[in-house]
Amino acid sequence: MDAFSSTFLSTLSQYPKSLLSPNNNYSSNYSSSSPTLKICNVRIEERPQTTTTTTRTKPQENPTPSSQKPTPKRELPIKPTPSRKPLEPSLPSVIFNAFDDFVNTFIDPPLRSSVDPKYVLSSNFAPVDELPPTECEVVKGSLPSCLNGAYIRNGPNPQYLPRGPYHLFDGDGMLHSIRISQGKATLCSRYVKTYKYTIEREAGSPIIPNVFSGFNGLSASVARGAITAARAIVGQFNPTNGIGLANTSLALFGGKLFALGESDLPYTVKIAPDGDIITLGRHDFDGKLFMSMTAHPKIDSETNEAFAFRYGPMPPFLSYFRVEPNGTKTPDVPIFSMTRPSFLHDFAITKKYAIFSDIQIGMNPIELITGGSPVGADSGKIPRLGVIPRYAKDESEMKWFDVPGFNIIHAINAWDEDGGDTIVLVAPNILSVEHTLERMDMVHACVEKVKIDLKTGMVSRHPVSTRNLDFGVINPAYVGKKNKYVYAAIGDPMPKITGIAKLDVSVAEVDRRDCIVACRLFGEGCFGGEPFFVAKNPDDPSADEDDGYVVSYVHNEKTGESNFLVMDAKSPNLDIVAAVKLPQRVPYGFHGLFVRESDLNKL
Repeated sequence: MDAFSSTFLSTLSQYPKSLLSPNNNYSSNYSSSSPTLKICNVRIEERPQTTTTTTRTKPQENPTPSSQKPTPKRELPIKPTPSRKPLEPSLPSVIFNAFDDFVNTFIDPPLRSSVDPKYVLSSNFAPVDELPPTECEVVKGSLPSCLNGAYIRNGPNPQYLPRGPYHLFDGDGMLHSIRISQGKATLCSRYVKTYKYTIEREAGSPIIPNVFSGFNGLSASVARGAITAARAIVGQFNPTNGIGLANTSLALFGGKLFALGESDLPYTVKIAPDGDIITLGRHDFDGKLFMSMTAHPKIDSETNEAFAFRYGPMPPFLSYFRVEPNGTKTPDVPIFSMTRPSFLHDFAITKKYAIFSDIQIGMNPIELITGGSPVGADSGKIPRLGVIPRYAKDESEMKWFDVPGFNIIHAINAWDEDGGDTIVLVAPNILSVEHTLERMDMVHACVEKVKIDLKTGMVSRHPVSTRNLDFGVINPAYVGKKNKYVYAAIGDPMPKITGIAKLDVSVAEVDRRDCIVACRLFGEGCFGGEPFFVAKNPDDPSADEDDGYVVSYVHNEKTGESNFLVMDAKSPNLDIVAAVKLPQRVPYGFHGLFVRESDLNKL
């Protein structure tokens, strides 16, 4: 599931030191004869700070005789890692780390599988080391010219391996970028250099505790809260500089590329000409953005405006805003009609409105007192949808509609009908919302189409597919306007993704049958991530909506290899037109983005 990043708690995050995996190679249907190491669990320990050097190994030549001479790979210059001596921990660090160990061992050990790092970080969820720009091998087909640019995917990758509780959403953000130019591909994996990452890197140990797993139960919350406060008092960190992970998604708007996590401000990043990923810094829009923003802003491709929001545990629990094409943020529109804190991970826009979901997941202080998580499901709460004019200056025209049983984490798209009197929303409905944070393998998401009649207040909805689907994406040119096709990840079960389904959501308007029109399963032992649609001719308004490619990273757990797959979005089986063998394993993650070469050059 998506990073569900930590907006609720301006509290913090903890892990222990990174023991990372080997550079494994994967191919979905392209097996390697050389033995590979498969990580099936993670040993929890600290290791001394060491200098990392990267060694290139020459690729093995094809043993099959060939009359053609193999083309030598172009070696990219490796940027040397600055040498750093192991840091001697300060006396306060030694004391606080000892208290952390006591809490992790005796007060709040990781007893549940959902927060046990040996379980959560098993297999391809295990973290990897940073990888400098490294050329990849195209092992099938050829890369289309419309992919000149970079596909970048965000996800959690803890810098220090946890000795205490750890949730999947708690890892430091790492970007995995495949830079494509003239049919060649270069992979780079880099941490987002957040404030949290930087101070912990310099300290040589964790400082900020995990938000999703570190505050389960009153005793654990009090103990970790006291240690965190003491660390701040002695100057180990300054909470006003942000404690976010930037591990959820990416967005391009206002002339900048952002790495996002909803517990903090966005971080600006750029892709260098050689494919390296550079973090430029934390961005507050000239002091106009405070604390945090959603990891799912909506960008209108026709106006180049970005629409976004932030939410939190203190009133106003929701604030809506937009960012002009030149990067100027408009004033917040506080939504006081949301009367209690709710988990608002995503939203949708149309040409006239913004739509918010007030679901059954929210702050639950009673659970905290009884030993549970401060964020949980309230089965007695009736979910509702809120509609506000897209360019509202206040919430006077905000309308709320009860939609019992409709709990969405992600929104796929929305549009206006009947001259703006009707709103249509397409989104996966989480049917077992109580398991969202604790047992993702028990979550089933059913994509539904919801119609809201703004005149009568009537809300109708029906499923467009009964398959377990999430991470739905569309052609980005259709955000906020009526679209036909959706590309969604198949969970079997979540958070592992076994394939991609293409849906024609217009089919359900006629006979309401299952609207899956194409499907690609990755194969036994192979799992992928969120798909992303890249148009062949993004500047051609007459092009078919599905004229393009679907891309994703896919990992083979049997061979330990990772591939970048390019699939024909129009074909009935989402045929693979190109596969790129990656020089390092890419862990499962969250959301990604494709950025065209022309846009990369402007950053």
